[in-house]
Amino acid sequence: MRQRRPGGDALSHLFDADTQVEALADHVFGATITDRWNAIGDRPNGGYLLAVCLQALRRALPMPDPFAVSAFFLRPTLPGPAEVRTESARVGRRVATGEARMLQAGQETVRVVATFTDLSTASGRTLVLADRPDLPPADECVELLGGRSLPGISIVDRFDYRMAGMPGWVQGRPTGDPRMQLWIRFKDGREPDSLSLPAIVDAVFPAVMEIGERGSSTLELTVHVRARPAPGWLSGRVTTRYVIGGYHEEDFEVWDSRGALVAQSRQLALLPAE
Repeated sequence: MRQRRPGGDALSHLFDADTQVEALADHVFGATITDRWNAIGDRPNGGYLLAVCLQALRRALPMPDPFAVSAFFLRPTLPGPAEVRTESARVGRRVATGEARMLQAGQETVRVVATFTDLSTASGRTLVLADRPDLPPADECVELLGGRSLPGISIVDRFDYRMAGMPGWVQGRPTGDPRMQLWIRFKDGREPDSLSLPAIVDAVFPAVMEIGERGSSTLELTVHVRARPAPGWLSGRVTTRYVIGGYHEEDFEVWDSRGALVAQSRQLALLPAE
């Protein structure tokens, strides 16, 4: 499906079409939130909303790549018009930091603080003390959900998910171990880049579904983008270790097709009420 920029060229991929913003005034951008990225709860996914905010911040800051990002989800955001207001906090030689606030009907729904950089200029010591997820090739893995759509969860129609074996929760037999490894990519052929990684880390079913939970709602999401990803499948490792008082953390690592770590995230999320 091809979409168009307002008064401009065609956009080839839904992610770019659905996260685009239009300058309305200095540091004020308009956006249209769609229902094509809905997650559990039939609401737009938090990573998708974060990507809209980052599109606005990238327009407001002089560097291209989100580097360190923290997003707070204050109240539900609904499909429809939204406004993103940005503020530049500091622009330095290597990094630039700013804030974005998403508003609907005059209420703030998402607040993001992010530092941007140019990852193509990153240099210095590198030491990686972990390995990429140990997975069979993607074409030898099983497709999560068998390619089925899920009512109200349209985000599963936007991504391909492949795993070494069907997870227990899909079969109605949660394993009790909230960890998983998988391959992920956009279904429409869009290649990953630094702007899409903060959305991708929130695009996978919560690992707590393997302990019998129905899902969870993200309250805060922190993402570190470590490198621009190479084209092709991304592999991910998702882990929850602590569920306390109805809240859980979830850690996510993303590795690209070359075997390079390209993103890390941690989020704090709320389990559904019993």
